[in-house]
Amino acid sequence: MTDKISPEDFDRLTDLASLELPADEAEYLRKELNNQMISIEILESIPIDAEIGTAAHGIPYDELNSAAPREDISRQDPNREEILKQAPELEDGYIVVPDISYEELD
Repeated sequence: MTDKISPEDFDRLTDLASLELPADEAEYLRKELNNQMISIEILESIPIDAEIGTAAHGIPYDELNSAAPREDISRQDPNREEILKQAPELEDGYIVVPDISYEELD
């Protein structure tokens, strides 16, 4: 069986993720990723009736047995000033981060 992720594709992925890996570690991770792809293909091949609903741990996921959404409470971290002191650059109380370059993927 041929690998879904070739060494060239893996190099491209690690480049996009800005990862620098030793050759042996990169090859190990590429093989592991290919093994995961095989597992996904096996799971996708299992026939499932379209009428079967979503379930969590074998229990149907509906209003009766799902937790109610928690209240969304906004609060400021008590260590905010200490955290901001660690940032290399601030602007109007916000941490400045570098722009993320955008590139079309093949």
